[in-house]
Amino acid sequence: MPNILPDPSGLDIQNVIYSYKIQKETGEWVTVHVQNENANATGYIFRETDEWKPGSVAGTGISKAVPVGNLPRALWGEGSIDVDGNGSVYDASIVYTYRVDPCFNPQFNTNCPGYVEPIPDIPEVGLEDVYDVFDDDNVNMERNKTIEQDKINKAKAKEEDEEEEEERKRRYRLEKVLSDLQASQLLAENSIIEQMNNNMQNEINKTYLVMKIPGGEYKDSVVLADSKLPDSKNGLRNGLAQQLLHNQMVEMQYQINEEN
Repeated sequence: MPNILPDPSGLDIQNVIYSYKIQKETGEWVTVHVQNENANATGYIFRETDEWKPGSVAGTGISKAVPVGNLPRALWGEGSIDVDGNGSVYDASIVYTYRVDPCFNPQFNTNCPGYVEPIPDIPEVGLEDVYDVFDDDNVNMERNKTIEQDKINKAKAKEEDEEEEEERKRRYRLEKVLSDLQASQLLAENSIIEQMNNNMQNEINKTYLVMKIPGGEYKDSVVLADSKLPDSKNGLRNGLAQQLLHNQMVEMQYQINEEN
């Protein structure tokens, strides 16, 4: 059986889980070995033996999980299933469980014991090997192109600024002329309107006539014959009735108080 284990550094084997079925005669004694060679020495790093005694029935299966601790992967050589006796196995399966030690190499993690802060290897470089950009003809050519282009751009920008300033001055002069024309036109229109109003007012004054309305003092002509007005009989009757009613109410109140 070829070696099927992965091969990273720091890998440890924990368990070997295997299963198979036996093929033999009932009266035969058969021994089955599930094993891995020791990669660093002779013998086996793992070997599990199953005894199939007479009376065992062909087709019988077996499954086992054998813990092996945490044996380093480097110790595990090729695996195999050997059969001693007149028999064989089929439907065989072998599974290895394993773990990876993250600190197998302490430099993998700063938290591992034995970790050493690495010192960067900075090569020494002589000054004659340092690249000087100003000695590069291609760079100088591009630099000259850039300088020339900057001059062209600045000249163009200055010309555009001058044209813009001249255009601004032209607009200002035009607006000033238009403003003066509008002011003169408004003044002339106001003068015409004022003259028209004066003419209309003169015509109105000529249309109306000036007349004087006679006035004076008008004296009262009403004279009262008697200085004393007689009392109203209806008023006397109403006043007397109210006085009698008031007296009755007062007398009734006194009578109620005496009874209590």
